[in-house]
Amino acid sequence: MNTSINIRKANQEDCSRILELVKELAIYEKSPDEVTVNIEHFIESGFGANPVWWAFVAETNNTIVGFALYYIRFSTWKGQRMYLEDLLVTNEYRGRGIGKLLFEALIREAKQKNFDAICWQVLDWNEPAINFYKKYPTHFDGEWLNASLKV
Repeated sequence: MNTSINIRKANQEDCSRILELVKELAIYEKSPDEVTVNIEHFIESGFGANPVWWAFVAETNNTIVGFALYYIRFSTWKGQRMYLEDLLVTNEYRGRGIGKLLFEALIREAKQKNFDAICWQVLDWNEPAINFYKKYPTHFDGEWLNASLKV
């Protein structure tokens, strides 16, 4: 683990860099044209009057090299849960324990906020991510299908 990594809550000034990393993730996930959110909407959604997302960033030498962004999901069966939308460590910094630091910051946050669980999705071909999550007592649910409706 690299001790010069600082994990902290994201602030509004981090949004441009986080959005750059979101685009890097989209390229990795073979969907580079799917990122359509603009910076103004991204900032307003995280730091406006009614924020809907929160994030942690991993920083070294004043450069953000990773992030974990979440929002609150409500389950009628279980109550509030943290939904991890994205976790990314930029390619050149992978393998240094930064993902673990970010994920453990999320776990602490979920416990502090009394969330029932942390939920997320992972692509079935993303073996590095699947192997990362298997280091935790993760339940992979193969029963539910993802669905969305573009409006």
